[in-house]
Amino acid sequence: MAWLVTGGSGYIGSHVVRAFSEAGIEPVVIDTLTSGIREFVPEGIAFVRGSILDGDLLGRLFEEHDIDGVVHLAGFKYAGVSVTKPLLTYNQNVTGTAVLLGAMEAAGVERIVFSSSAAVFGTPDVDLVTEQTATKPESPYGESKLIGEWLLRDQARATTLAHTSLRYFNVVGSGYPDIYDASPHNLFPLVFEALLRGDTPRINGDDYATPDGTCVRDYIHVADLAEAHVAAAQRLMRGEPTDAVYNLGSGSGVSVREIMTAMADVTGIPFEPEVAPRRPGDPARIVATGESAARDLDWKMRHTLEDMVRSAWEARRQA
Repeated sequence: MAWLVTGGSGYIGSHVVRAFSEAGIEPVVIDTLTSGIREFVPEGIAFVRGSILDGDLLGRLFEEHDIDGVVHLAGFKYAGVSVTKPLLTYNQNVTGTAVLLGAMEAAGVERIVFSSSAAVFGTPDVDLVTEQTATKPESPYGESKLIGEWLLRDQARATTLAHTSLRYFNVVGSGYPDIYDASPHNLFPLVFEALLRGDTPRINGDDYATPDGTCVRDYIHVADLAEAHVAAAQRLMRGEPTDAVYNLGSGSGVSVREIMTAMADVTGIPFEPEVAPRRPGDPARIVATGESAARDLDWKMRHTLEDMVRSAWEARRQA
């Protein structure tokens, strides 16, 4: 029994790969290494460098490794950049998902856990996002993730595909000291790199209608996220009823200033963040409930804010 993990050498994907291995489910990784890091995948785990757009390659993988299911994380993941690269985004995220589903159908693989995103909601007009909150994506990236959910839904109507989509919010931290977030766009690595350069991190706006005036976001630990993928896969394998989508959120959220304070404490580098003007379109608060995932996937916040910052910092320092 093996599960194919697309994008399995990325920051999130490599955590999922190790969580599957630790749960006794053999992972097989396919990744282009465009943003993934080969060393994130431990020795002994089957790894193929290639693209999910290559249907023939996928067909060989399904045949050679007796694949039982797929965790689909591969794709173009930068929401802001997607605005200037819409065709690349749709090709990687929409066409790639369609090719993958076609290869799965041809091989008789009927289970998939899809990596979706909070970007499907755009700028919510509610304080607490649920799975029923209206989807209004504001970038090609968010649109492509929503279309991915639709592709799974429609393929399930036409075949016997069992599926679920996990909508991530802000994924941070590290579950292993040799895996770190290398994204040039995420808050944690941006702050760490600024501190390592001797620069002062920046807050965009401190006059929002929040307790400390800075934006509130939902931060979840990457190791908790990986465990949710294992639980989702196991539920699909048992044939138990599974919702089409699950939000993976904290239900409370953390402000940007609280993040900065925790980073100063953990790194031992004291700083007072610079305050810049608001960025257009930034909502004051985006927080999601994880109640449905808690019910079905044993989802819970097992790590504190300090855990998130400390684990991310230690992994970055080791890197």
